[in-house]
Amino acid sequence: MNLGAILISSFLVGLSGAMMPGSLLIVNINETIKRGLPGGVLAITGHALVELLTVAGLALGLGAILGRQIVVGAIAVAGGALLAWMALDTAKTSRTAELAISAEPDSATSRHSGPLVAGSLATVSNPYWGLWWTSVGATYVAMAMEKGTAALGAFYIGHIASDYAWYFLVSLALVTGRKLISPRVYRGLLLTGSIFLAILAVYFIWSGAKLLLGM
Repeated sequence: MNLGAILISSFLVGLSGAMMPGSLLIVNINETIKRGLPGGVLAITGHALVELLTVAGLALGLGAILGRQIVVGAIAVAGGALLAWMALDTAKTSRTAELAISAEPDSATSRHSGPLVAGSLATVSNPYWGLWWTSVGATYVAMAMEKGTAALGAFYIGHIASDYAWYFLVSLALVTGRKLISPRVYRGLLLTGSIFLAILAVYFIWSGAKLLLGM
């Protein structure tokens, strides 16, 4: 993938994940209710900082083993498999999904900490997040590193921009009291995202298999 493809694809993959309800959504809602738009933005910034450290850690760790095709190939196949599962799960969710943006019970992380810490804790306490970064995220980092530091930066910017875009929209809906996305549009976005995830899954698996078979 070239620089533009990395930026766009990482944004779309990140957006597909961000739109699925989870602990970070609850923290974002709570912090927005308590502190307004700045609270929601700070919560996502906590999430962004954790992911920045994760990208740096993966880059440093993968840098020592990128010469081994079997490692990169295996990571790519694993990442593709997880993307395929995400595509199926997102497609199923899109049939009946509702974007219900309302007050949520305070989570423990949100109740006893500031928005930056709450966003960080909501991120690292999610087991799915760790699984994603050790497979899909690691694949992206490995591919980006072949293109250089600019590609790695493009991946991170595209990925985190999707989180800021989506959760800012959620916070804005709460602050203004308006429903900014209809159920039909929300389901359409999820279905479109699932199709993109499926295409990327095939690309990852194909790329990984080529590396493994070319050994």
